Amino acid sequence: TAAAPVAAASPAASASPSPELPAGLYGKADPAYDGVWRQSLALLALDTAGVTPADEAVDWLTGQQCEDGGFASYRADTGVKCDPKTQDTNATAMAVQALAALGGESATVDRAVDWLKEVQNKDGGWPYNPGNPSDANSTSVVIGALDASGQKVADVLKGSKSPYDALLSFQLGCDADEKDGRGAFAYQPDAEGGLVANDNATAAAALASLGSGHAVPAPKGDRPVEAPKCSGGDAEGFGSAEEAADAAAAYLVSRLKADGQHLSALQPGADKPAPDHGTTADAVLALAAGGHLEAAKAPAAWLGKNSSEWAKDQPAALGKLVLTAAATGGDASAHVEQLTALGPEPKAASEDAGNGDGQQEEAEDSSGSALWWIIGAGLLVGLVAGVVISLRGRNNK
Repeated sequence: TAAAPVAAASPAASASPSPELPAGLYGKADPAYDGVWRQSLALLALDTAGVTPADEAVDWLTGQQCEDGGFASYRADTGVKCDPKTQDTNATAMAVQALAALGGESATVDRAVDWLKEVQNKDGGWPYNPGNPSDANSTSVVIGALDASGQKVADVLKGSKSPYDALLSFQLGCDADEKDGRGAFAYQPDAEGGLVANDNATAAAALASLGSGHAVPAPKGDRPVEAPKCSGGDAEGFGSAEEAADAAAAYLVSRLKADGQHLSALQPGADKPAPDHGTTADAVLALAAGGHLEAAKAPAAWLGKNSSEWAKDQPAALGKLVLTAAATGGDASAHVEQLTALGPEPKAASEDAGNGDGQQEEAEDSSGSALWWIIGAGLLVGLVAGVVISLRGRNNK
């Protein structure tokens, strides 16, 4: 499929990073292009796993907000007024998803949502940077933010156009052959207005078509994936947003099966496709959100076996692995341990932090769980003084 910009990579550079990274930031890599994105994914994942992040980690994220409510990829000096050209919808929307899940930051969330509404395009969608044409990925992550903040997505209109109007305009409908990607989404129309199937856009849009953000609870049952029912070469799409999501799920499952339960992409400078862990994780979330638990478990299992190098010391990648485990009822305790090690010591963790529903009993009996790792590595100091630490639960690109 055609390569497309992905949500975690910014085409417009923000202010240059400071020589020393702030203590509240997750990860040690240069945050110039992904600081807010990776922090938001890390916080959302920890919350999903039952870990209460440190105040300084949350404060770092809220402190990145610009005066008008938007976020840039990274602000090295928050005392300097934001350049509107560096603000982007993706960083803003993911920050909303994280802060809405954590709670207690309604003012920050409301200002960010207001900014997103202000920069909504006439077609109902969003671009990466305001003023550009809408794209499927940006529209998708904003839909997730609107849902997370309690908005009714279908009612967030620009004129008469809703976010779903824009999103579904990127989908290849029944007039597309299966070999060309029927049910898939394009990142944007090409120069002639045509749509080219894109796995990354499809995974993002399949999730957003269900009105969901990245925090997806595991389905209680399984709903089989079915190919879209087409007759007469309908060029108008598949009907409702839910039907569009089902069609996208069928496309994703076919792509996953064809590639050994993972998706692939041609990376810059490469001459052949390589496994795309980030998009595979997005596909897991989309399938789980649609109730397709068994279809989601297979790529989730592939990620569990093949993501150690990709996720090493990467907060956004580890965050996605924690979220995919939560969405499929898997055990993310090891990833939670790795993620917590990349940032400030968490305030608290639930007794089954990072463990899926299926592993809860095992987690309670296991001395190797994320809880004991966190206590041993970070909270033992408090125990010396006899303080009883109350542990409580909280939900790349």
